[in-house]
Amino acid sequence: MENIIDIVKRCLSFESEQEWFDFKDNWYELDEIGQYISALSNAAAMIGEPFGYLIWGIQDETHEFTNTKFKYKKDIKNEPIEHYLARNISPAIYFSFDEDVVDGNRIVVLSIPAARIVPTEFKGVRYIRVGSSKENIKNHPEREAALFRVLNFGLPSLLNTEARFDDLSFDQLFLYFDMKGIKLSKRTFKKNLELLTADGKYNLLAQLLSDNPRMPIRFALFSGIDKTSTMYAVREFGDMCLLLALDKVIDYGDTLNIPQADERDRKVERKEVMLFQSQAFKEAVINAFQHNLWVSGTAPMFTAYQDRIEITSVGTLPPHQTKEGFYAGISIPVNAKLTEIFVQLHISEKSGRGVPRIVGEYGEGAFRFSDNAITVTIPYNRLDLGDFPQVTPQVTPQVIPQVTPQVTSQDVYKKQSRAMENRIVAYCVEAKSVQEMLAYLGLKDRKNLMVYIRRLLEQGRIARTIPDKPNSRNQKYITIK
Repeated sequence: MENIIDIVKRCLSFESEQEWFDFKDNWYELDEIGQYISALSNAAAMIGEPFGYLIWGIQDETHEFTNTKFKYKKDIKNEPIEHYLARNISPAIYFSFDEDVVDGNRIVVLSIPAARIVPTEFKGVRYIRVGSSKENIKNHPEREAALFRVLNFGLPSLLNTEARFDDLSFDQLFLYFDMKGIKLSKRTFKKNLELLTADGKYNLLAQLLSDNPRMPIRFALFSGIDKTSTMYAVREFGDMCLLLALDKVIDYGDTLNIPQADERDRKVERKEVMLFQSQAFKEAVINAFQHNLWVSGTAPMFTAYQDRIEITSVGTLPPHQTKEGFYAGISIPVNAKLTEIFVQLHISEKSGRGVPRIVGEYGEGAFRFSDNAITVTIPYNRLDLGDFPQVTPQVTPQVIPQVTPQVTSQDVYKKQSRAMENRIVAYCVEAKSVQEMLAYLGLKDRKNLMVYIRRLLEQGRIARTIPDKPNSRNQKYITIK
């Protein structure tokens, strides 16, 4: 089991409470603690977390430490709290209270093992989490059924989730393996690649590797810097084997990554500067395919704007993974068998270099974590060529017939961007947080604001107030005079 500080850091890395943990200040109601033990134990089982946690000493909305005064080492009617709770929990699970000091603040953590075999109940009642609420599971029969499925058959995965279709063919899969120098046996490939469920039906992995998975995988191009602008092209890659679709998405990125001719200070030969770092883009695409939560029924999404490409995969960090481990390249596969196939085909490797490569190129800020997705931003490296012609990604009519008109004037785009940057610089004469800037600028999307902030940081026009902790929740930005 993790130590308290690691538990707290991981829980604080989420923007809000998850179903498997809850923050409290000094709150104390003994029977409700028992109900939380049941709810968090069952919720942890539902999503594959080994433990649920009830944490005292953190304010749930602000995530600020409150130096809790909660006391768990006391008796209720001459009976220790832990004994009372254990006596009323069924089946018996080894929960435990622990405490530590984090940044000078006392923290108490109740660690609760995930349910196994049968749901955990308190005083004969089974509870579950619905969002951040604690509910009697009988009021949510679909969740109760889902919990029993997990306890009986394990978490939904590519291997135990039945394919939506049974008319699958695998010609492209055989060709792809053959292209990689590997011969698949038509007699044994379903067994070797684990494409069948326990009862002999095609599973979701088989569907993804078939000739037509019927799983929408789209690459959309927008004319501006967000989705309120015109979408002038969209490519669909969901009608082919997942392995082939991966190659096609990477190839499509190459068509957008045009070289920019840098004539500045030219002496003998001109330099060519690519619009974005192709290796970082490739690693981000592979990670999105490899670690996407395919059992959700949703594929990764690829979106190109005027100033960046965003690659979004469904799902959050897997159990046992932390942001520190993620950035360091410690790989914990979401789809173990798919990862094995990628390694076999030399699409990816087990060294965990993908994320560090992206971080090395663009910093940790390239990754954005939400409650149900991870987004990687690949910014464009547009040259400021002064009077030289500006570069806009071109897509030939053979690739996308729709792209005949120019997207937008680069001069207009640069003027709008500079105006926004100047407003930020003027506003940050006194240190401001991201939330304060969003309110002042009238923006709703944090990710768009961060594009400007990163650019201003690179230009040296603003600075972080906590430079050694770029992702601190107390981070502010101030104008460099």
